[in-house]
Amino acid sequence: MNILKVISVLMNYPTEELQQFAGELTEEVRSAREIPPELREQMVGLVDSVCRRDLMEVQEEYGVLFDRGRSVSLLMFEHVHGESRDRGQAMVDLMSNYERNGYDIAVRELPDYIPLYLEFLAQRPEIEARQGLADVGHIFGVISARLQERQSLYSVLFDALLIIGGTQVDIEKLKAEAAAEERDDTMEAMDKVWEEEQVTFMANQSPEAGCRPQTHRPPTKNDEAVPITWMPSELTSSQNH
Repeated sequence: MNILKVISVLMNYPTEELQQFAGELTEEVRSAREIPPELREQMVGLVDSVCRRDLMEVQEEYGVLFDRGRSVSLLMFEHVHGESRDRGQAMVDLMSNYERNGYDIAVRELPDYIPLYLEFLAQRPEIEARQGLADVGHIFGVISARLQERQSLYSVLFDALLIIGGTQVDIEKLKAEAAAEERDDTMEAMDKVWEEEQVTFMANQSPEAGCRPQTHRPPTKNDEAVPITWMPSELTSSQNH
């Protein structure tokens, strides 16, 4: 489904390349019949916010939202397994699923990174894609509620995924729970986590493991750029699939 590709791209770290395709993204969103008109217009609003404003401002907002704390992490299993050993096996199982279906991922991405998972589902038959969304729908519901609590336009992407996957959630209940949660993206909360992870690092881990980001880290000048994995011509050619 093309709309899953679009959601994947919009959920990823904003880049200059992304902003160049604002018109194509808007067109794809408005033609997506998998989601209702009011949601399509909200997604168009997100496209405008991400693609038609100053890039550095958009990137800073993205980093503050997704790279501080874990409550809206874009790593799916963070919301289910945290740092438990079960997460490792879940990663292995998901990677095996990718490989069985001939889907190769970049080494720098974890297999449970949501935009990556959506890109994979976009290549699968529609029934399978919808089931793949439904399987993790509860995660999308929790993230949506927390993003709504933070008044973020990105919540519309997760609302769309819930509808496409046919997942029913009590969003008002989830929003109430999100409002009652202690924020983990404040400087005080981040300092506390850093102190705890320093102890873990000294006891058990290598420097690389101790310092890994909890969510997707925006690329730096020392990283290879992560290109957008679709082009308007690709979307057009797959319109009837």
